[in-house]
Amino acid sequence: MTQRYRVTIAYDGTDFAGFQVQPNQRTVQGTLEKALTKMSKGAYIQVYGSGRTDAGVHATGQVVHFDYPGQLPAISMLRALNSLLPLDMEVVDSQLADDDFHARFLTVGKRYMYRVDLGHYTNPFKRRYTGHYPYPIDVERIKAGLPDVMGTHDYTSFAASGGVIKDKVRTIYDATVVFNESENELVFEFYGNGFLYNMVRILVGTLLEIGNGRRDVHDFLRLYEVKDRQQARSTAPASGLYLKKVYYETDENN
Repeated sequence: MTQRYRVTIAYDGTDFAGFQVQPNQRTVQGTLEKALTKMSKGAYIQVYGSGRTDAGVHATGQVVHFDYPGQLPAISMLRALNSLLPLDMEVVDSQLADDDFHARFLTVGKRYMYRVDLGHYTNPFKRRYTGHYPYPIDVERIKAGLPDVMGTHDYTSFAASGGVIKDKVRTIYDATVVFNESENELVFEFYGNGFLYNMVRILVGTLLEIGNGRRDVHDFLRLYEVKDRQQARSTAPASGLYLKKVYYETDENN
């Protein structure tokens, strides 16, 4: 008899080759499965994630599920996994889940955060956890362009090549930017029903060009129409991106 667990994890993505298992690569999924296999004394336990994160991308609220033999209490699962995981990963929540819960297929939304360091030079203590943009920025221009990011649009211009999903229509419910003066950082957040391959990083790259005056404030409206990835140009570095939260219909205070 097995019990399904819903587990929320945080990780520093710097030294991972992304979430999904890859041959001869250190991945988030592979690291979790290795720990669970050790706990189960050699029985392979497959981990299913809410979605993939690329190499270098971080998470504070990635959700996974797996079936584990026995009836281990949720808090015991949290403690046992954390005792086996490396220091760049942590289980932050563990719950018993219904047998039909699926971390990926039942997702109704995700929230991403992106941090941009605006310092003139690369800060050695931030380089793993922020993107870097050392050029002049007008935050008010970015704020004026952000409403154009929201709504339901065809985001073909903001999807990196290599993605396999043909339907590029997504809905972004909320998009914000805050200037953190003490850290000299811009902090973006995007909440939507789904995101395409590298979509958040491309959105940030486009917004930074708006803030720098290299694009019209409302250039998003043109980019939706042309459906041309080359015209969106830049992709912000993976180091500044965080999967902050995953949403499910069954959650309270969704």
